Amino acid sequence: MKIVVLDGYTENPGDLSWEELGQLGELTVYERTDKADIVPRIGDAQLVITNKTPVTREILDQCPGLRYIGVLATGYNVVDTQAAREKGITVTNVPAYGTETVGQYTIALLLEICCHVGHHSAEVHQGRWENSVDFCFWDYPLIELYGKTIGIIGYGKIGQATGRIAQAMGMRVLAYASHKRPELESEACRYAELDELLEQSDVIALHCPLFPETKEIINEDTIEKMKDGVIIINSARGQLINEEALAAALKKGKVQAAGLDVVSEEPIKSTNPLLKAPNCIITPHIAWASKEARRRLMDIAVDNVRQFLAGTPANVVK
Repeated sequence: MKIVVLDGYTENPGDLSWEELGQLGELTVYERTDKADIVPRIGDAQLVITNKTPVTREILDQCPGLRYIGVLATGYNVVDTQAAREKGITVTNVPAYGTETVGQYTIALLLEICCHVGHHSAEVHQGRWENSVDFCFWDYPLIELYGKTIGIIGYGKIGQATGRIAQAMGMRVLAYASHKRPELESEACRYAELDELLEQSDVIALHCPLFPETKEIINEDTIEKMKDGVIIINSARGQLINEEALAAALKKGKVQAAGLDVVSEEPIKSTNPLLKAPNCIITPHIAWASKEARRRLMDIAVDNVRQFLAGTPANVVK
């Protein structure tokens, strides 16, 4: 049984092991795979593991021996699942591996905006504090989150993780979700309709999936409904935001700041308007990438293969 990993580097840049997967078959791991190399590298393999390397209908047509595609992520839009179903190929993903780490990172973006820890540390190391006539200095308004309201758009597992941390800091949570769980509501947390969330939130965090109805859910019209000076955090999908509208709102000051781990096209292009927008933190899609989360991802991905080979596939994409 041949197993090919097409793009293993981001999941395992060297601090994890492929050993357990290698025990399940004849394993070949590629760090990255260009489009022209996908079909030759799959070859006659029966099992393929991919993260962001696309597996299209055209590729499936040229790889008749393929029986299984394991996606090293929760999102599986890189695979033509309809074509896979037609060919009897099982496709699996890895759900819920990064819940706590993405929630933590979301709050990290928010805290950096509120406290500017990195900037002030750099200033100290450059000698500015040593040469200060005062016992302290700060270059940005420092924001206390206690008592403020965070609106979380998408209140699944990751949204709930963010909500728990926010409540621990004394924030109130307004949650917007298509499926409500009343048992999650409390004095500090309740569901709200989207317009109410937009109007009342001091901070808005995006944790919803990318669907046609959520694409550019943050746009000129929805921004206009927000409080002046709102903070926007996105560690979900870049396409949830109309980037031209957000850049304009940052320049006007309608949006005080944004913390983004994702953009509409990745890697980011030099033409992205958010690169020139003020008070906009952008990190390179790493909210998911703690070693602990990647280890969970690896363990689940290996177990997905093991279950498939045993005839009891798990985490099958519908």
